[in-house]
Amino acid sequence: MFSHKFLMLVITTLSLLVQLALSKHSGITRHYKFNIKMQSVTRLCQSKSIVTVNGQYPGPTIIAREGDRVIVKVVNLVQYNVTIHWHGVRQLRSGWADGPAYITQCPIQTGQSYVYNFTITGQRGTLFWHAHISWLRVTLHGPIIILPKRGVPYPFPQPYKEVPLIFGEWWKADTETMINQAMQTGAAPNISDAHTINGLPGPLYNCSAKDTFKLKVKPGKTYLLSLINAAMNDDLFFSIANHNLTVVEADAVYVKPFKTNTILITPGQTTNVLLKTKNHHPNASFLMAASPYATGPAAFDNSTTAGILEYHRSSNTTKKINKLPLIKPLLPIFNNTKFATKFSRKIRSLAKSKVPQKVDRRFFFTVGLGLTSCPNPNGTCQGPNNTMVAAAVNNVSFVMPNTALLQAHFFNQSKGVYTTDFPANPPVKFNYTGNPPSNIMVTKGTKVVMLPFNTSVEVVLQDTSIIGAESHPLHLHGFNFFIVGQGFGNFNPNKDPAKFNLNDPAERNTVGVPSGGWVAIRFLADNPGVWFMHCHFEVHTSWGLKMAWIVMDGVRRNQKLPPPPADLPKC
Repeated sequence: MFSHKFLMLVITTLSLLVQLALSKHSGITRHYKFNIKMQSVTRLCQSKSIVTVNGQYPGPTIIAREGDRVIVKVVNLVQYNVTIHWHGVRQLRSGWADGPAYITQCPIQTGQSYVYNFTITGQRGTLFWHAHISWLRVTLHGPIIILPKRGVPYPFPQPYKEVPLIFGEWWKADTETMINQAMQTGAAPNISDAHTINGLPGPLYNCSAKDTFKLKVKPGKTYLLSLINAAMNDDLFFSIANHNLTVVEADAVYVKPFKTNTILITPGQTTNVLLKTKNHHPNASFLMAASPYATGPAAFDNSTTAGILEYHRSSNTTKKINKLPLIKPLLPIFNNTKFATKFSRKIRSLAKSKVPQKVDRRFFFTVGLGLTSCPNPNGTCQGPNNTMVAAAVNNVSFVMPNTALLQAHFFNQSKGVYTTDFPANPPVKFNYTGNPPSNIMVTKGTKVVMLPFNTSVEVVLQDTSIIGAESHPLHLHGFNFFIVGQGFGNFNPNKDPAKFNLNDPAERNTVGVPSGGWVAIRFLADNPGVWFMHCHFEVHTSWGLKMAWIVMDGVRRNQKLPPPPADLPKC
């Protein structure tokens, strides 16, 4: 038998050789350092210590060009375990850098560091990074701006300036304490106290007039606004009073441009819009506002965050600006599913789609809520008969392992870590959007789906009305997928596929499963590794609405997952 030290030396050598091979990329290498540290900030007239990157909230912007390599050294200087996920980055053969805790890596422990190393291939536009463990992404997030390759123009007018707008949520309470307590009792965690734009709640909340993001613009210019929904649990409508927006990109994929007054954006989604400013200095300032789109029975933060769009004026007219009227936009009501559906159907790929025309494997996944037994034998859980709310895919509520799945897969040590029997269809058929079945208890397990390399996959994601129908923003790691169809009620496999769009469907990494409806996606499993798929409502992920795909190696050398880097964190 080889010694542990010898094996680690072999792995380190192989890792270095692979990194050298991968270094033959078309762009340049961009280095960043993320120090995870505590920082005191004041919001809503309350001072609070939060987890940050480099003391910033939101965190620093990563700027790269398509083809660039990005190297980020993350140093953990806080009491919590941490990982960082590069949301939407394809991570082609770089799954060790994807970041979800206990899926592709063990977390970075206090006082430890880890270097994330990946190349951005075939993507341009806006993505974002965020923590991917517990609820730490509430303050650990920031934009990723991917510019086209040098000399390659945008497929729309060159903007005068690019401005990221990142939406978040703010709690007065400590979110880590809050979610840990909620998971013990089965109670829903407290809703947030405010939504934010670039970390600031804006003037519509009590005691927050100073905490307002202001965007100063010049007349007659085109601005590219990079919209990012980093909120924990809320889809959001966004609008700028008296200004039209032109949608040009979604999830780092160019789309057929269309004009709109209002954007819908789910947690995990990014959308680039063009803002053409007025040709003159208007005698007003304008609110940029975001409020929730909510469909479920649970309580939600029904408040509106706002920033101010202000036209540049000379310094001697600054006092006049403060006296200008502030015009507010008219946002849809919180449950306007008609608008949400119409908006999402407008998003179509600009380029000819590479959607798989034939399908090797079909899956039908129910997504929704149910009940599970109380972990506390003393009967303190909030559900009926001492149960607690759980969330599940095909009635399986995912249990996080103690060893990272990717490590267990790569070293053929899956025994006791995961099983490969994730159901391709619901174990019990029922009227998914009608009356719930008599038994709504879920099963628990760490189950995965195994896919051979280059398998073309179709997944129908069906919302259920158990406890209550609601929309679910489902995010797939490691791949973009094509949204080929969507509808309300129960998916009909005999009729609905005939209406699928296989020509120019939206290509995304996060999709809103319609409340009381279904969405069909396709993707090509051409990226070896372990890839998480989960609801981007953090409360549902905490309750188990998640699963994982394992894509096997292909036969060629460039179709295999390289060994892990030498500094991969240990559990």
